[in-house]
Amino acid sequence: MMLSPDQAADSDHPSSTHSDPESLGGADAKVLGSVSDLEPVEEADGDGKGGSRAALYPHPQQLSREEKRRRRRATAKYRSAHATRERIRVEAFNLAFAELRKLLPTLPPDKKLSKIEILRLAICYISYLNHVLDV
Repeated sequence: MMLSPDQAADSDHPSSTHSDPESLGGADAKVLGSVSDLEPVEEADGDGKGGSRAALYPHPQQLSREEKRRRRRATAKYRSAHATRERIRVEAFNLAFAELRKLLPTLPPDKKLSKIEILRLAICYISYLNHVLDV
C-alpha cells in the first residue's frame, strides 16, 4: 500500500501524533524530562499557594559544605562577630608596631613612621647591633 505525501509526513514525525514526552523516546524525552529538575525540592503545604520557603530551598542536609558556609556567613550575627575579631586583630597589630617603634632610635624621637619604615628601620638596627657584637 502506497501512502500519499501527506500521510507519509504524518507518519515520519511522531511528535505530530503524540504529544506526551514519554512516547517520543530518545534524546527528546531526556530533554523534556529534565524540566523536573527545576521544580522545588519539597511540595508546598497544600494550601495551593506554593510560596513557602521550604518549597523553594533544599533541606540543610542537601546543601554543600560551601553553600552552608556561605549562608552562615551571610547572617548579621556572624558579620558582627567577624568585624569584632578583625578590630581586635588590627588593634593588636598596631600595638605591636607601636612597641617596636619605641625600641628604635630615630631623629627626631617623636617622628611618625609608617609601618614599612618601622620594619625597614628595625632590620637595619638589628644588623647594626649584630655588627657591634661581632667587633
